[in-house]
Amino acid sequence: MTFTHAMPALRSLQVFETAARCGGFTAAGEELGITQSGVSRHVSNLEATLGITLFVRNGARLRLTPVGKHLAEQLADAFSRTWAAVANAKRSDQVVTLSMLPSVASKWFAPRLGRFMAAHPDIDLRLTASRHLVDFASEGVDAAIRYSPLPSGNLAAVKLATETVRPVCSPDYARHHDLNAPEDLYHTTLLCGDIPENWPAWFDAAGCSPPPPSGPRLGDDGAILQAAIEHQGVALGRSLLVADDIAAGRLIAPFATTLAASHAYWFVRPENSALSPAGDAVQDWLVDQFKGAGNSAH
Repeated sequence: MTFTHAMPALRSLQVFETAARCGGFTAAGEELGITQSGVSRHVSNLEATLGITLFVRNGARLRLTPVGKHLAEQLADAFSRTWAAVANAKRSDQVVTLSMLPSVASKWFAPRLGRFMAAHPDIDLRLTASRHLVDFASEGVDAAIRYSPLPSGNLAAVKLATETVRPVCSPDYARHHDLNAPEDLYHTTLLCGDIPENWPAWFDAAGCSPPPPSGPRLGDDGAILQAAIEHQGVALGRSLLVADDIAAGRLIAPFATTLAASHAYWFVRPENSALSPAGDAVQDWLVDQFKGAGNSAH
């Protein structure tokens, strides 16, 4: 045979690699879903195009030539890397990286993670919990749940929910301190956070003044609420973050007076960057979940 400069068909290379790996044309045909004669034709065409003999045929038995064996090994490696690249490309289209506050991640999202996975088993959702405003491009974040007034900057924003703020504590703490009226809080430990709504504002809304001295200050709502669950004091709880703990009996809200939160929850993404279909699915799921939570949070 003489070497030609024509490029072999990719399909013929795939059929040859399969025949070499399977050790015969019949087995290769079964794997590829074509006939034995179809495999033989592809191999013959490849040999003709390359100008080399790939198999030594001895009746029904086949044996790779040295050059055929070398080519088969190289093709096996190339196809393996090709299929891996295709799989990675498909997976990357299903990856969604979502940023949110640690308190939202632990108190609201984590209890609903199984619900999300059941609804979207093909989406590879990756959560980053951070108190700083992420740089979407440099940190590889697709979207974020922000707790703020109307988000500023070059962001596309969808409002998820608003909430209220009210005192919460453990049932045991309420019984031990006999919490029946707002004035009873003067003899408790008041846990303080860094949200705009504070104890003086709540006592003013409840018609009590002056407010008692401030207690320990914790920078994260998740930590504040955990301290309240552990009978360490009374916290001002954001309704969406305490709803699950109240439903489970870990916390109670002993008084009806609430403050309207000045911040809201927003789903935000860079204005000039469209979400993937998987990202759109995450947004739709969050809108639905926050809508349901908002209806029972007040």
